[in-house]
Amino acid sequence: MILPSDDSGPRADIVLPCLDEAAALPGVLARVPRGWRAIVVDNGSTDGSADVARSLSATVVHEPRRGFGSACHAGLLASEAEFVCFCDCDGSLDPALLTGFVRRVADGECDLLLGRRRPRERGAWPAHARAGNAALSRMLHRRTGLRLRDLGPMRAGRRADLLALGLTDRRSGYPLQMVVRAADAGLRVAETDVPYLARTGKSKVTGTWLGTWHAVRDMRAVLAEPPVPAGVPQ
Repeated sequence: MILPSDDSGPRADIVLPCLDEAAALPGVLARVPRGWRAIVVDNGSTDGSADVARSLSATVVHEPRRGFGSACHAGLLASEAEFVCFCDCDGSLDPALLTGFVRRVADGECDLLLGRRRPRERGAWPAHARAGNAALSRMLHRRTGLRLRDLGPMRAGRRADLLALGLTDRRSGYPLQMVVRAADAGLRVAETDVPYLARTGKSKVTGTWLGTWHAVRDMRAVLAEPPVPAGVPQ
């Protein structure tokens, strides 16, 4: 496995929620920064994803409760580094870019940094998924005052800060709940552009209109929640 050469800056754990991503995992894990720990959270794969990840020296966590949030939170709980990153493991995003994310958080520019997806290939981000994301961004602004143009899955923050948010959503609303509760807790949330490629295989969430509708439904429920003080027990 060939690792990226840039190993400068602070180390981090990177959480990779996984459901049947055996084909994409080798390429994704090859892009994990040197010295970082890749935590592949297997969410019920039937294609041998866990074995592939383990063979490539990733830490494998099994999360039997289905749901994107379940997988992400299991990875967060399994992390040990000061900084924790999240990234899809379908080949659409480059985890090597997260070194810059962590450096900016460590330098005090922000507390939670999100990647704003910028499509580089035709079909990378279907129109219905972009429309749902834009609508949620507007609702997020009304709820929190944050002006974010994307609520994508690629992000980085301090483990202690993220655990203190008391995240409870275990479905598609997890990424949005993290942002909402971070804003409510007074954390500084920012975004930066990242290239977005066509994923390997079929999307489990936003690849169809129905999947996008379910994701938007979950996220609307998150936006309807009243503010929750940070430090809620896990």
